[in-house]
Amino acid sequence: MLAKNILLGGALAAVLSLSFVAPAAAQTTPGTPVATKVSLSVLTELPALSQVRMSPDGTKAMVTLGGGNDFVYALLDLINGGKPKVIASAETYKEAGQKAIAGYRWVGNRYILMTLNSREAIAGQRVDLSRLVSYDTETGTSTPVAWRDSTGGAADVLYVDEKNLRILLARGVDTGNTEMMFRDRVEWVDIVSGKPIEIVQQPNPVVGGWAADSNGVVRLGFGGDRDTGEERYLYRSKAGEPIQTVQRVIDKDFAGGGLRPAMFLQEPDMAVVTSNHEGFNAVYKANMRTMQIVSKMFSAPAGYDVDGVITDINGSRLLGYNFTTDRPRQYFVDPQLKQIKAFLDESFGKDNALIVSRGEKNQKLIVALSQPRQQPSYYTYDTITGQMQLIGYASLTIKDGLMNPVEAIRYKASDGLEIEAIVTRPRLRAGQGKLPVVVLTHGGPYGVRDNADYDQWAQSIAEQGYVVVQPNYRGSGGYGREFVKAGRKDGFGTRMQDDLNDVVDHLAAKGEVDPARACMMGWSYGGYASARAAQRDPQRWRCTIAGAGVYDLPMMRSYDQGYLGSFGANYLAKGANSLQEVSPALQTKTNWSPILVVHGVRDPRVPIAQGRTLVSRLRSAGKVEGVDFAYIEQPKNGHYGIFFTKEERLEWLGGTAAWLNKFNPAYVPTDADYAKKPDPDPDVVRMAARLFGGGGGTAGGGK
Repeated sequence: MLAKNILLGGALAAVLSLSFVAPAAAQTTPGTPVATKVSLSVLTELPALSQVRMSPDGTKAMVTLGGGNDFVYALLDLINGGKPKVIASAETYKEAGQKAIAGYRWVGNRYILMTLNSREAIAGQRVDLSRLVSYDTETGTSTPVAWRDSTGGAADVLYVDEKNLRILLARGVDTGNTEMMFRDRVEWVDIVSGKPIEIVQQPNPVVGGWAADSNGVVRLGFGGDRDTGEERYLYRSKAGEPIQTVQRVIDKDFAGGGLRPAMFLQEPDMAVVTSNHEGFNAVYKANMRTMQIVSKMFSAPAGYDVDGVITDINGSRLLGYNFTTDRPRQYFVDPQLKQIKAFLDESFGKDNALIVSRGEKNQKLIVALSQPRQQPSYYTYDTITGQMQLIGYASLTIKDGLMNPVEAIRYKASDGLEIEAIVTRPRLRAGQGKLPVVVLTHGGPYGVRDNADYDQWAQSIAEQGYVVVQPNYRGSGGYGREFVKAGRKDGFGTRMQDDLNDVVDHLAAKGEVDPARACMMGWSYGGYASARAAQRDPQRWRCTIAGAGVYDLPMMRSYDQGYLGSFGANYLAKGANSLQEVSPALQTKTNWSPILVVHGVRDPRVPIAQGRTLVSRLRSAGKVEGVDFAYIEQPKNGHYGIFFTKEERLEWLGGTAAWLNKFNPAYVPTDADYAKKPDPDPDVVRMAARLFGGGGGTAGGGK
């Protein structure tokens, strides 16, 4: 670690007076193209370095280190270097009682406040709890913070008082009142002892969460009714006043409604809010007492939403905005950060350098460098000297190597709607046309999107020789309210499904892909879309791979009545004549494309019953395992990608590659580069043995 240095523009001694020495010509990030094929074992590794957070004085950093199947959390000495000091380990929690560190922040230069999530068995149900732990970097001791009497959530930090080493914490508390035990109480808590000091806000029966201003005063309460869909905001101008309802919204289209406060301003009753009432999410100044907009403060480039605002630690100063076009971007209004950002853009290319952590007065920063085809490399940046020093890489093997190129494209759906998609092209087959294509469909479906950055799944499949395309089909997030509503109008399995077909036609018309060599894969909603493709359009798809998908929509709606409430359960299909009509598991007697089904037994979002039901009905319909379908159950998988172990990633992506190779080989004799095809990947060969016989394991077996 701390092994590489870059000097930007000489000694930038005048940085704090906003004077920079710019390089003579625009540059880009360090790194050279990777020349040979990378094994799937390497591509499926957990991030070796992530969540880099600098102490205020810039001398230390808290980091997440990945290796094998789990993560550890460590301190780095940014001044003297040396080995990381591991201070905690937490598994990607699968079993009751296991804990995962969800995040951390510095409180002063001595203490780190960590958020722990744990999955507990309570009354026969798996329940996720959140807690805080403070870590003293000088003594190496950890202290539970306000654990006693806490119920579900006890990790919502509203304000950090660094001078007095205390936090304003909202948490559920068991006081014997069963109706209020999961409604948050707000109190000052000492992080050194972990003990509550003073209660400042008692629970409110209609408030699910609280927000404080930059003076540590609770000003806002918010909550929602799972059955009616009503979202309510309650507000007070100052401490001691009664809190009153100022906004009620029912978002029937699940497209985002009303004003959403982001930070309080020093002016009476004024706040920074986000809203999409003009069609796209933008940032406004508004009066919280009247909920009236005063002025617009910022909007993203045409056709895109703003993601949110950037503030200092307690929301006392607005520093900038986050938004996503083809990839995540930052725009700073703080003069110092704005000029630093401009200098980084000029040095490394537009938005190839993202500021991920800041020290006091922005004298030292943590910067993540990456082109779209790179995994991030993390550097310290001293704005006084202009020196950048390497901390480490997200991948210890690939480092800053350039992998398969990634770009955003636009295409017209068959009804004329313009859609953005992300394309990852196989670098080892550069310049060749009519290649096989895999449509990688994101989950959600509503409000979620893919970006033109390094994607582990897309890179892993492109490395096998396929063009990978990730359509941000109608209903995806980031493209305005009407785009989401278009997905709601033509929902699951109808026009949204057509968008996935149309992108293949678009690339085929350009000569990039062969439409007769197309497959689809995806997880969650992407798993549903893959099963729907196999069932609805088997003539189009050589095969599909469906992970953690919803296949029986009436069954899922019944589950979601409890999981999301009767209103929340309505996010499912709209536009179809019936849920049954667009449920693949209810239409298994027709001709299907070959489908690989993968599901986690411990999935809390899409129950394992969905995967098992689909497989059972495929069997009952006479479909043959290893020919028409195969099934992999992952005993500990819990749905969300961040918690995948390496073993699970390798099983999922190795199984995908083996299924593709069987039904839609990346290299066929008519390809110009057939004679140069790489040797088979050992992990793909191993998964093929599991799926098609001779390798043992649980493939196709079901449990």
